[in-house]
Amino acid sequence: MPRPQGFSYEEHADGTVRITHHGRPATTLRAPRSTRFLAEVAAGDPQLVMARWTGNYKRGNERTARDHPRNGARGHR
Repeated sequence: MPRPQGFSYEEHADGTVRITHHGRPATTLRAPRSTRFLAEVAAGDPQLVMARWTGNYKRGNERTARDHPRNGARGHR
């Protein structure tokens, strides 16, 4: 699985954290979720943590599903 990239985050004075992906807003976290997020970012791979918190990460089956004959006529190739 390729490593996620393009994520960044900003901490705000009111305790919120805004996560962006390639400059576009992905999600906003408010306390206490923002506190848990910041702890995970400090302890692990920030890109992977942000991908997981935004729900924007590959699960490994996207290519398989895209190439399935039932989905072939939908223009995904």
